[in-house]
Amino acid sequence: MLVLRSVLASVLLALWAGVISVLGQLTWPLPRPWRYAFVSLFARGGLLMLRNICGLDFTVEGREHIPGQASVVMAKHQSAWETMAFQLIFPRQVWVLKRELLWVPFVGWGLALLKPIAIDRKAGRRAIEQVVDQGRARLHEGWWVIVFPEGTRVAAGTKGQYHRGGAVLAQRAGCVVVPVAHNAGEFWGRQQIIKRPGTIRVVIGPPIATQDRRSADITAEAEHWIESTMARISTLPYPNPKGGAEKHGNS
Repeated sequence: MLVLRSVLASVLLALWAGVISVLGQLTWPLPRPWRYAFVSLFARGGLLMLRNICGLDFTVEGREHIPGQASVVMAKHQSAWETMAFQLIFPRQVWVLKRELLWVPFVGWGLALLKPIAIDRKAGRRAIEQVVDQGRARLHEGWWVIVFPEGTRVAAGTKGQYHRGGAVLAQRAGCVVVPVAHNAGEFWGRQQIIKRPGTIRVVIGPPIATQDRRSADITAEAEHWIESTMARISTLPYPNPKGGAEKHGNS
């Protein structure tokens, strides 16, 4: 039944994405907030499917840490799940993503409607400038910016190298960084069809100040908070910031 429910959810999610992407093209003449409201119906419908078909729900801790002004979110990236859930958790937003995603039929069409920060990963240092230039414009327009500092999805129980693009953006835009940890990958892993029932924990940390600070220090603070929190909420042996691995329950 686990496999059948997972396959059914995957098929329905793909169909739902196609419907929203195709119909979303009709919203091009509308203001971007209206386009965002329509495209985010995919996230709302998708999470509803996951809850009702797969028994996969979530809780959010630390909502009181969400600032009243547009900010940069630096978050763990383990699954496709958080790209949907963040749309319900945070105010209207754009994501930093590789530009190749915009070329994907249906999904890319829907993403393009929202003017994401699409970067060329092969551009090296210029990729950071792409994030900063486009990100500052979005933030000043009142849009939040979602950054996955590890650059790609990582398997549950592991960590990748943290990049400083999000910290540089927040520093130059004069806004705070909001760190976020979650264990979605333990229920729906990267490149996996299986979606296990349970409750994903999303933890939002206190905002990190960026004024008069080096981007490397901002990134290090965000990394330490995220990885320490991951070690606490993960049900898998998880490398903590001090080295080694610990197995933690859902404390």
